[in-house]
Amino acid sequence: MAEIIKINDDTWRMEDGGVRFFLLCGTERALLIDSGMTATDARQTAEGLTNLPIMLLNTHTDRDHTSGNGAFEEVYMHPAEEEHYRADGGTGKLLPLADGDVIDLGGRPLRIIHIPGHTPGSVAILDVTRRVLISGDSVQAGNIFMFSAPWRDMPRYAQSMRRLLGMVGEFDTVYPSHGPFPVEAALTGKLLEGAETILRGEAAGREKQKRCHQEQGQAQEKPHLGGGVPADHVPDDQEQNRQIDDQVAQEGGGREAGPPSVAL
Repeated sequence: MAEIIKINDDTWRMEDGGVRFFLLCGTERALLIDSGMTATDARQTAEGLTNLPIMLLNTHTDRDHTSGNGAFEEVYMHPAEEEHYRADGGTGKLLPLADGDVIDLGGRPLRIIHIPGHTPGSVAILDVTRRVLISGDSVQAGNIFMFSAPWRDMPRYAQSMRRLLGMVGEFDTVYPSHGPFPVEAALTGKLLEGAETILRGEAAGREKQKRCHQEQGQAQEKPHLGGGVPADHVPDDQEQNRQIDDQVAQEGGGREAGPPSVAL
């Protein structure tokens, strides 16, 4: 069972073996943001903290964020996450999120910010009146996985960090899904700097070994920077990038000219 830590009278974080998820309450309803890595009882945990009706939202659909999804009939997520979610056996009706959407819990508006890069449909949630950004994996002081999957995209990640950096006047604190808690808004600038250093080919990585039980034996983890970002990259799936380009363009982001799209 995840460790429950009260942040304030209507906000909790649940620590679940290296990943955390959150419960936010308004006057009318509550929102569970992600459902943990081993917390199949995430809904039961949330129901023990509030009598309000509880909705579920996924910041993205890597498996360490969806373990308790099965207890919900519906889940909010960005449509770009659905293919990955279904491929991993994800269940329930998907309620699509779009950049700029607002979910009002009753006196507590939450604004959705689409920040692709770590995954195509990664979103952050701006707790508007509290000036807090709930960032998923995209903003954190630990290592941010940007390798080993075709949906990781470093140029798009840099674009997302550039966008968040331009919004730091709207939030003071970041609640990340991994690593130290909380972190300051200024971290977005450091992450942008790291991503751009990598894209220029100027990052000095370090080798890290990772043991995996696979058919072909041990696998070596790609080098990555300590402090948040990886140091090498391989070409991404171009068709997926074109689809995401269209989505981001509609949301006002627009892709900048630069290095070819990559997945790490």
